[in-house]
Amino acid sequence: MSSREFEVNGNGYRVVLTDQVVSHVTNLKNLYNVAYEDPESFEEVSSEISETINEIAANVEPVAAEGDLDGLIQEIIRAVDRKAEAIEKELGEGSDHSKKRRHR
Repeated sequence: MSSREFEVNGNGYRVVLTDQVVSHVTNLKNLYNVAYEDPESFEEVSSEISETINEIAANVEPVAAEGDLDGLIQEIIRAVDRKAEAIEKELGEGSDHSKKRRHR
């Protein structure tokens, strides 16, 4: 769990990247992909997209201004992606390190 701070349109926000927030972001990305791959399904998934955005926004302090919400969600998505990349890199380095030890 890690805390991230963002500035959107000059307003400062803070979110804790809990497992739940990460799960909501993953779900949102999947919903975006569904809507992109099948534009006709957008109406079906748009309410789920809205609900998921609201779930993510509920974890932001202070409450996001309406005009900041889109930019804030994009920042949170990027933060979750960076966190996932860092974890993958760390796990990969750990695997490389343990492989080196085994070959000695």
